[in-house]
Amino acid sequence: MKTSPVEVADLQRSVISVPPLARRSDLSLDAAANQALIRYLEAGDVTTLMYGGNANFYHIGLQQYAEALGMLAESAGAQSWVIPSAGPEFGRLQDQVAVLREHSDFPTVMVLPLTFPATPDGVATGVRHFAEAYGKKIILYVKNEGYLTPELVGSLVDDGLVCAIKYAVVREDPREDALLRAILERVDASIVISGIGERPAIDHFRHFGLRAFTSGSVCVAPRSSTALRKALQRGDYEQAESIRQRFLPIEDLRDGISPIRILHDAVTLGGIADMGPMLPMLSNLSEAERAKVQPVARDLASLDASMADAA
Repeated sequence: MKTSPVEVADLQRSVISVPPLARRSDLSLDAAANQALIRYLEAGDVTTLMYGGNANFYHIGLQQYAEALGMLAESAGAQSWVIPSAGPEFGRLQDQVAVLREHSDFPTVMVLPLTFPATPDGVATGVRHFAEAYGKKIILYVKNEGYLTPELVGSLVDDGLVCAIKYAVVREDPREDALLRAILERVDASIVISGIGERPAIDHFRHFGLRAFTSGSVCVAPRSSTALRKALQRGDYEQAESIRQRFLPIEDLRDGISPIRILHDAVTLGGIADMGPMLPMLSNLSEAERAKVQPVARDLASLDASMADAA
């Protein structure tokens, strides 16, 4: 597992996958299933694994948090980079610092966004306290308008507390984004990650100069998402759009039902690894929803497998 400090090149060397977290029926962690998913990603040249919302780190307890960090560190390949999450509440951040210090091999951690009750100044203060106590630069996660102002984001970067920013504010037209543009006036685009999967990635690269993106659907189709990353990084937007089309059926389901729940069960239904039950307060898909997701997940996984066969 990568243990060296985070550099800009690290953000760009792989699609930043955001996998679900597999559990057994008793909600304990399923190490074998989680490792199976990691190996599937690594076989598709995806070596960065960010465990946040899709892994439901929002609701993980402190004892299992430590267990999860240990399991993920042991499961990742020698060249892979694991990014756990912390928070989002301030009290949880304070409690998790001690655990993260015990698992000091992780180069950074992402702070999950809290939307209520919170104010921009309060969030900046909380993130600052956490980063200073942690002793390493953190990844900031901007998910909603009004979470942090561009000036506050810039000040945290200027003070050496932030190594990257995951930007995931959903827009009807990703090309029209005043907040993202204002943030980029304060920080270098090289540390800002397009954080909403394949759908807006082309616009974020082409019109805002971003050079890295996160993906959940990469967990079903790692080779396809890797091909998209390479096309974007060489500026081949026509090829990138052709590849992006493969992801729209599953992304449409994620947007229409639930991004986290669809992805969790799609990994299972696609035959990749059994993710098991979701940790409350979330729940698995209904039978009717599973019936919609299964053929889409299997088609995408099959298409991805054909890329390996052709290689």
